[in-house]
Amino acid sequence: EVQLQASGGGLVQAGGSLRLSCVASGFTFDGYAIGWFRQAPGKEREGISCISSSNGGTYYADSVKGRFTISCDNAKNTVYLQMRSLKPEDTAVYYCAAEKSVTASLAWLIARTADYWGQGTLVTVSS
Repeated sequence: EVQLQASGGGLVQAGGSLRLSCVASGFTFDGYAIGWFRQAPGKEREGISCISSSNGGTYYADSVKGRFTISCDNAKNTVYLQMRSLKPEDTAVYYCAAEKSVTASLAWLIARTADYWGQGTLVTVSS
């Protein structure tokens, strides 16, 4: 079964850190763009970061640039999102997604297309 499993969400105080993980099963990340998206209550899903499994190129939305770091461990078929200096406005359900044969880019984050989506993990940042 093809699946993306996101985990690592939780409740954290403003200024704190969390690391999200996204594990793929049933396929490998080879040739994929993998990204993290988030959706806050009442808002549209927003692409925040992505990485190319081929060359490791990374991209970040302005809202998280300098605070979040995306990385990929191809051996573990896992993508991570290290989140630091969290703010209450980072509160959302975070989803990982993957699409084959597309260029990891800000355009892909905006398009929000994917072959596979994870189930989401909730991040709550208290003030």
